[in-house]
Amino acid sequence: MLQSNKPHLFQHVDFYEMLAVSGSRRCPQWRHPSQLLHAAMSLIASTLSPEATYRLMSGIVVPRPIAWITTLSDTGVVNLAPFSCFTFVSNKPPLLGINIGRKAGRRKDTGAHIHALGEFVVNIGSASQMSAIHESSAEHAPEVSEAELLGLATLPSTMVRVPRLADVPVSMECRLERVIPFGETGAEFVVGEVIVFHVRDGLMRDGKIDTRALDPVCRIGGPNYATLGRIVTLRGMQQTPKSVLDSPP
Repeated sequence: MLQSNKPHLFQHVDFYEMLAVSGSRRCPQWRHPSQLLHAAMSLIASTLSPEATYRLMSGIVVPRPIAWITTLSDTGVVNLAPFSCFTFVSNKPPLLGINIGRKAGRRKDTGAHIHALGEFVVNIGSASQMSAIHESSAEHAPEVSEAELLGLATLPSTMVRVPRLADVPVSMECRLERVIPFGETGAEFVVGEVIVFHVRDGLMRDGKIDTRALDPVCRIGGPNYATLGRIVTLRGMQQTPKSVLDSPP
């Protein structure tokens, strides 16, 4: 059999590239399979409304721990509300940070009370309290106590005037350290110094919190929550012990 030295007509042609011309004529949305592997939607942040941006970011930045905050009004009403833009920002002194937005341009009751009194309590609820945590996010008039409405008992705090929740695994009494405004919606990053930690008996082991026993609940996108699920333990990494700077920055 005679063999030609000429290269085969389709030797260096991608079959899908052959379809690209004819296929795109019939279907403008046609894409090469290699493009589909890396397909992504691109959103220009500046074109999104505040509500659309919130929905997007609250679905991306997950899971988020929940600060179940009690505050006290000037008339003695105990306000209770959950906030999931929550973290700690320093360990010496212990500082917690919570992002608190506004409602129709006005500070929420929690933010207004913190500004007025300079004190608040961050309670950490457990998975068994998920429904109460969610229900406490409903909007009520300032004179309504969500703690009373939901039948949640409170206890006097040790160092601040704001009561703490009685049946949560952890409560942290805080004094306002600073408030940092961010963005165009009037959101404020509230930083509080923890003055007293209240930890349920049996929750600490070797100076650390037993996360499984804490049984925390976290927020994900929308009216959705998550619990711990499977815990994966990897090898510990050697780290330099935390220390205080010789001279503050």
